[in-house]
Amino acid sequence: MDGLCEPLARPLLTVLRRAVVEHAAAERRRVYPPLLHVGWPGVRAEVFASEPGDRFDRALRSDVVAALLRSARLRPPTGGAVPMVWLTRSGTLEVGDLDRAWLNAGLRASAEAGLGLTFVVVTRHGWCDPRSGCLREWRRVRAP
Repeated sequence: MDGLCEPLARPLLTVLRRAVVEHAAAERRRVYPPLLHVGWPGVRAEVFASEPGDRFDRALRSDVVAALLRSARLRPPTGGAVPMVWLTRSGTLEVGDLDRAWLNAGLRASAEAGLGLTFVVVTRHGWCDPRSGCLREWRRVRAP
């Protein structure tokens, strides 16, 4: 099975929790537009925001992820670090069509770049890997 599998390494859990903490601190609204991030939570990330009326097909989404991957890889925090892709959005951690659409784009773009893909959906209360169903959720998110 692709995606994250239990047991997860502590450094990866720390990075994923950092993505949730940063998102919860930055976004106070109940409903907000989704943002696609490519990079390293807590260090540096390229961010793409779409407008509510934007229409994306598979090719355009893949091009967006590929461009973000290229940009992120130009300035890695440490030599050889592979960027991860995460989608921040409102709502629950239940996987939806938008999550699958960006996941598929990430899979295509990372395959073209010859990279592995770590992709998660992040809300103000947790994270979820749409491929494996692996997730973590908290009632109150506080910085560690």
